[in-house]
Amino acid sequence: MWAELSTCLDLDAGVIVGAPVVRRHLSDLAGCFADRAAYAALRAGEDPLLYTVSGVEAADGAGDLHYGLGVLFPGRVGGEYFMTKGHLHARRDAAEVYIGLRGEGCMLLEDEATGESRMEPLGQGRVVYVPGHAAHRTINTGRVPLVYIGVYPADAGHDYGAIAAKNFRMVVVERDGKPAMVARDGLNIQQ
Repeated sequence: MWAELSTCLDLDAGVIVGAPVVRRHLSDLAGCFADRAAYAALRAGEDPLLYTVSGVEAADGAGDLHYGLGVLFPGRVGGEYFMTKGHLHARRDAAEVYIGLRGEGCMLLEDEATGESRMEPLGQGRVVYVPGHAAHRTINTGRVPLVYIGVYPADAGHDYGAIAAKNFRMVVVERDGKPAMVARDGLNIQQ
């Protein structure tokens, strides 16, 4: 019983050894990026891999934890950095912790009830606490892959549909050489 709960992180390969890997390409993030024309132009030429997640769901009892190792590649769609789809937890009060292992990026957090947003740095040695009722998305603001681990309650679940229906109010773009959080509807993008 105990041996099957132990795993090994292969940071060079960006996987949890023996765990299944989910791969998300640009086509999997249709509707996530604010600049639809830039998305269509990039998508017309290729379908780059944006990120991978390998996860361990070893136990499902009350109080158990799941965890996943994410690798988010560098790049941009228009002015927006590559990002994950983002999600809420199906069990809305479930919190999550993200631990940065390599690279640099940030977490975009949005309170589901108020819409209040904030951008928290995530990179090597940084820890981001995601409270319950917060939509969250990981963003790579650097030039190398962002590698991180997320730990969450086994019964948290993932609700991607709520984000797909209305998206995040804010986006992260480069301003004056640094990541900046700006209103999605204030980007002045020709749609």
